[in-house]
Amino acid sequence: MSPLMLSVALALASAVAYAAAAIVQERVAASAAGPRYAPLRSPAWWVSVVLNGVGATLHVAALAYGPLSLVQPLGALTIVFALPMAALFVGRRAGRRAWRGALMATVGLAGLLSLTTGAEARSLSDGERWLLAGTTFGAVAVLFTVAHLVGRSVLRSVVLAAAAGVSFGMASVLTKSVAEEWTPSAPLAEWTGLLVLSAFAVTGLLLSQASYRGAGLAAPLATVTVVNPVVAAAVGVTLFGESFRYGAAGTVAALICGVVAAGGLVQLTLDRMAVPPESLSVSSAPDAPASDGDSARPEVRQGVDVGAVPGTRPDLEVEVRSRAVAGRS
Repeated sequence: MSPLMLSVALALASAVAYAAAAIVQERVAASAAGPRYAPLRSPAWWVSVVLNGVGATLHVAALAYGPLSLVQPLGALTIVFALPMAALFVGRRAGRRAWRGALMATVGLAGLLSLTTGAEARSLSDGERWLLAGTTFGAVAVLFTVAHLVGRSVLRSVVLAAAAGVSFGMASVLTKSVAEEWTPSAPLAEWTGLLVLSAFAVTGLLLSQASYRGAGLAAPLATVTVVNPVVAAAVGVTLFGESFRYGAAGTVAALICGVVAAGGLVQLTLDRMAVPPESLSVSSAPDAPASDGDSARPEVRQGVDVGAVPGTRPDLEVEVRSRAVAGRS
């Protein structure tokens, strides 16, 4: 097997591991009422951490055999793999829009891969590393602040997922840089780079866990899978000298393919965010504070125990549509 094919195989295996981790993380976020960022007492969350670790290990191995701008876009296939895996393990079947989005993402990524070409290895100077790290931490801090200023839970989750994608993307960039500089004779010479990339990886993990609370699986996962490769590939093209085939025409074609892939991820997100017309809905009045929406949306024909509401809540409105409860009017 050629190094390029081995890199693709490892990247695909990494995407499967990340998809499994995302499904577990979303289930933990939907069922747990504990900490938003690090539910340390949940065994399932630790399973997701292990799966993320496996995905990261496979990703690093893929980077060792292929260019950054080739390996990173393959990570967007995580959402494509997550659809059938979610249907198989948690009973979430994908509709036509979801599969249309998956096809768009696959075609767009195939175009990107066919246009991607590598370049001579180039390491980052210490100044470039610290500039990238500082800029990235600043961007993550801004996104984190914006997320806590947003009232709606879905938008808050998407912003947190974007911050996680930025962290993961920069962790990949630094991993590539450290791997180029590491030598067996001086294994600890790159300890500062390892420390910074570990900080980005942990930050991305915690932010991604928080993003699944209140928004389900698709919207946060699609956001991470788009932002992550965009950040890393942009750095790879500008700093590592990686490029696209056929010059300016290839660059334009790659941008078009990227738009198609992003459009597919948007379709996947909209499919999961759409509210079925038959669903039971509990909504707040316009001036009421938004809910985090930690639990999963009730399905049609599923019994719902509203329970008692403590205290006086004159601003709470409860709407029950007749077709939502076992089809009885």
